[in-house]
Amino acid sequence: MSIKFDRVAAVIFLAVGILFIVGSKQLASSSYGSKVGPDIFPLFLGIILAVLSIRLFYETFRSQGQGAQKEKLQYKPFLIIFVATLIYILTLETIGYVITTFLFLVVCFQTMERSKWIPSIIISALFSGIVYFIFVEVLKGTLPGWPVWFS
Repeated sequence: MSIKFDRVAAVIFLAVGILFIVGSKQLASSSYGSKVGPDIFPLFLGIILAVLSIRLFYETFRSQGQGAQKEKLQYKPFLIIFVATLIYILTLETIGYVITTFLFLVVCFQTMERSKWIPSIIISALFSGIVYFIFVEVLKGTLPGWPVWFS
């Protein structure tokens, strides 16, 4: 991308990150008896987004001297991941977190780098299972579990 576009995007993402941080402070701190409240995810998301946007802004000054080459936009991978995200959002409650996240990650990994099925499956399974275990068992949070027809 162009340096100007990256700078503008960095400023916009920084503003969105700050809005997430401020907005998360206005949410209730806990719900449903959970120790992890609904304010935690937007807070961390805002912090990560703000830090990464500052990093992007810094990188635009660092790479200013280098000649930036125009890259061809890749619409097909973008559309595949976009549709997969929509399907993930729509099926998360009915299919459950572990299965939906596993399938979503496999599709995304295969879209980005084809022919590496085994690592994609292993990483997707480990990520889905470990995140579910940590969030539900360790942090006592709530996530959509397994589908009714599965148990």
